[in-house]
Amino acid sequence: MSLLKKLDQDYIEAYKAKATVKVAVLRHLKTAIKTRMAEGRGAELTDDDILELIARQVKQRKDSFDQFTKAGRDDLAGVEAQELAELETYLPTPLGDDELAAAIDRAVVEVGATGIQDMGRVMQTLLGTHKGQVDGKKASALVRSRLSA
Repeated sequence: MSLLKKLDQDYIEAYKAKATVKVAVLRHLKTAIKTRMAEGRGAELTDDDILELIARQVKQRKDSFDQFTKAGRDDLAGVEAQELAELETYLPTPLGDDELAAAIDRAVVEVGATGIQDMGRVMQTLLGTHKGQVDGKKASALVRSRLSA
């Protein structure tokens, strides 16, 4: 089953179950998908495209959570945390620390990186190969330390 069909099915189930947080999250996600489809002149999105949209929304929720926490708005931070948890169920299992280090090493070898100037190419390869499985900030720090050494 495609990811788009799964999202539609989950939306209907959440709506019937009156799961307001999940309904809101899926409604936002479906809107983002429809917007992307309209930009592409109605072309059907692949699962990778949808995963990219989900990853973007996860990043937005994490940023909002951090900002609300810093501002002392625990009520809004709680809502963001619930929405974040719902979105993360659609992402593939994230790489562990050892797996991430091995993936970075493979990307460095694949690109032929010799220094920090190759960081962009390494990150592009890493994130392209492991869509939705890598936290960009964490990977960036590890790639930077790996290429600086």
